[in-house]
Amino acid sequence: MLSSSSGLMECCEAAVSFLSWALVVGGGAYLLHQTRAQTQYGRYVASGGRCCPARLGWFLQEVPAFLLPLLLLLLSPEPESENGRGGRGRTLLLGTFMLHYFHRSLIYASLTRGRPVPLVIVFSAAIFCSLNGFLQGHHLLHCAHFDDTWRTDVRLAAGFIVFAVGMSINIHSDYILRSLRKPGEIVYRVPYGGMFEFVSGANFLGEIIEWCGYAIAAWTLPAFAFAFFTICSIGPRAYQHHRDYQQRFEDYPRSRKALIPFIL
Repeated sequence: MLSSSSGLMECCEAAVSFLSWALVVGGGAYLLHQTRAQTQYGRYVASGGRCCPARLGWFLQEVPAFLLPLLLLLLSPEPESENGRGGRGRTLLLGTFMLHYFHRSLIYASLTRGRPVPLVIVFSAAIFCSLNGFLQGHHLLHCAHFDDTWRTDVRLAAGFIVFAVGMSINIHSDYILRSLRKPGEIVYRVPYGGMFEFVSGANFLGEIIEWCGYAIAAWTLPAFAFAFFTICSIGPRAYQHHRDYQQRFEDYPRSRKALIPFIL
């Protein structure tokens, strides 16, 4: 909680533990739900529902995950003042998290040519991004401890590399999907190029790789819980898109998998 005397945030282990396990349990429950029912978003939205314009919807639902960690970062002590706790390492890790959501809420949202987003999806996603943004930011800045050797930690470096690869795949895949439509169009065409040559859900694969890399670098329960939730929530969407492409297009590439190249 916020200390009125010093203005600094104190670690709340109970909240971190509760939110982390909520992500794990919620991810498993959402995975089970998606095996039984179609999530109403994008091409699967039934006509007539209340929706928000795509650009505004993406901004509203994603921006809390950028703003809340930023606020926590501004309220936190300078990294150099926390001797032995790897302040700069923790800030760098949080920066990778915020980088994704800066791109998602400001750049991707301003460029998207997607369909209107149901208000219930916007509301639900905004709540999730708020809670997860607080969880990742609070834990890294006020609970996590890094020793003085973090700069030479192989796991940390490997995690950053995996994160960068995943983000590159995600951004490039979004570009390919966006280029399939002219402004104002709401049509579906077969994507080609990049990881789409191997999987139907290349954008989902990229995001999953991102957060797995983040989890490897951070090596914390909240980071792993978020990566697990990501796999459970968007992994099934890749399969749903794969099935939809196969139904829409008779000449859809038979060698293409849903999410994992050559396997699944």
